Amino acid sequence: MQSSGFVLAGGASRRMGQPKALLPYRGTTLVEHIAKIVSEAVDPVAPDSVILIGDPERLGHLGLQVIPDELPGYGPAGGVYTALKMTKTDWNVLVACDMPSISAPMLRELLRRAETAERNCVAALGPYGQPEPLCSVYHRRCLPALARSIRDKQLRMRDFVKEIGAVWVPVDKATLANFNTPAEWAEFEAKQSSPAELA
Repeated sequence: MQSSGFVLAGGASRRMGQPKALLPYRGTTLVEHIAKIVSEAVDPVAPDSVILIGDPERLGHLGLQVIPDELPGYGPAGGVYTALKMTKTDWNVLVACDMPSISAPMLRELLRRAETAERNCVAALGPYGQPEPLCSVYHRRCLPALARSIRDKQLRMRDFVKEIGAVWVPVDKATLANFNTPAEWAEFEAKQSSPAELA
């Protein structure tokens, strides 16, 4: 099954005080780390095939393809809309740039479920029993419905994936861990470097 990969990296990161996408992580930037995982899931032969949705001026130096958000100011819904409008494949992996614990096998499982689900979206199920719309696989058939939601100012992607009847796939709760503040990022990094994490 052909698929494309996109990383949403257009957030303002106001609470972080700096772009989350460019935080240093494991010898690279956080968004490059996420992009590598996504590309391994969708096309292991072409590991640089993933596309970033964000500001080309801010992210262009990374050497990855960057597409500006067509609908700035509409939050993640605008980023997903941009990806689905420009994609050349039916199925598309979309992941936020602030989930460093995701894995290629987990994303491939979402794609595997998409092949047989007979639905237009397969979403990872978060730790509180809610779907994670920014770690999901979308068919490009979702575009008209998403355009209507945006037109009606219904911008919560979690509500959108519920409305379109997404399949939910439970994953380990630590997989979807994200962060919004320097304190949360410091806590995550501390856990990563603890003896328990390194064992």
